[in-house]
Amino acid sequence: MGILQLNSHNLASFSVSHNFSNTPHRTLKGFDILSLPRGRIPAIGTTRQSEPETAVSEEETTEAAVNFAFVSSVLLPDGTPDVHYRTACGGQKLRDIMLDNNVELYGPYARPLLNCGGGGTCGTCLVEVVEGRELLTPRTDKEKEKLKRNPKNWRLACQTTVGNADSRGLVVIQQLPEWKGHDWVYGKEPPPEDETATI
Repeated sequence: MGILQLNSHNLASFSVSHNFSNTPHRTLKGFDILSLPRGRIPAIGTTRQSEPETAVSEEETTEAAVNFAFVSSVLLPDGTPDVHYRTACGGQKLRDIMLDNNVELYGPYARPLLNCGGGGTCGTCLVEVVEGRELLTPRTDKEKEKLKRNPKNWRLACQTTVGNADSRGLVVIQQLPEWKGHDWVYGKEPPPEDETATI
């Protein structure tokens, strides 16, 4: 039997619990779901004890990923910005990262016939880059043409590639900047661990 839970960002998590009433078991510390029967566990393989451990830097042990903070154009009821934290691999279009993570991109233009679907011709996937411009590719010719009257930190998400496969860093994106009805100040606080989703 499993339990499906939705968190505040409408992300689903599924957990399964097992109940073996006839089999005595013990729970390992730190693992609530994993239970093992009493007795010996057969070995699958062995490792050599004589191999020296090599020193590995912390940056090499963590996978390359770009952290994102997507700020909604609408404030929460208490007056604070609605921020959604996500993590993705570099080398992808910003549009794909936002759509794959269920982050609002098109707003009122979300219907299929109201946007060009990533061709760079409609200009409806506008975002404002608040932090992390160095991780993004330079403006394309299509962006220069469509955004010549907009601020320099506005980009078309469908034309913007985020770094490459080994990029690391933080990108803060203001969603729907043309519909933003408030001002907010970006703070350097790290995202909460339980709110970060990875794709």
